[in-house]
Amino acid sequence: MSQIIVSVGREFGSGGRVIAEELAKRLQLPIYDRHLIVEIANKTGMSAEDIEKLDEAPKSRLTSRRVRGFSNSIEDNIAEMQFNFIRKKAEEGESFVVVGRCSESKLRDFDCLCSLFIIGDMDKKIERVMEVYGMNKSEAKGFIEKKDRKRKRYHNYHVSLHWGDSRLYDLTVNSSRLGIDKTVDFLEGYIRTRMAANEGK
Repeated sequence: MSQIIVSVGREFGSGGRVIAEELAKRLQLPIYDRHLIVEIANKTGMSAEDIEKLDEAPKSRLTSRRVRGFSNSIEDNIAEMQFNFIRKKAEEGESFVVVGRCSESKLRDFDCLCSLFIIGDMDKKIERVMEVYGMNKSEAKGFIEKKDRKRKRYHNYHVSLHWGDSRLYDLTVNSSRLGIDKTVDFLEGYIRTRMAANEGK
């Protein structure tokens, strides 16, 4: 099988992580998401819990500064370690699925990259968050908006094009239209077509 890298960006509540996990399972590929937290924890000596708090987090503007290209921000350094990790895996020829981590941009120079962005209708996202987190409607909406603001700030700090900009992705798919399972079916078909095209080169 030729190399394939599937990058999955997502709005909070869209089911993007579940979609990524199911794609990895169907394609029999490793997935890098929370797994990266354990890798970074092992390298830094920090606990996985502490790393998770800083994962995909924008740096603090009050306590961080950059001098000659080096940052004193722990958020910056953790982000760079994750970018370097997925870059190394790609350079080694590994096929994998990666969730977030600006991977659609950080790995853009790899022809085998298949970049996806999962969105959803707000009412459907609210329903999903209410069910998963046991929140009421108002809490769920606020939680979604907070999480997406955080992701947007993180992404736009590390990448020149804005989070969710369609120019960054091969496909932007609204999971509310088909539901999670059929969205996975559709995306699996697209990825397998890309894989076949890569093998023909």
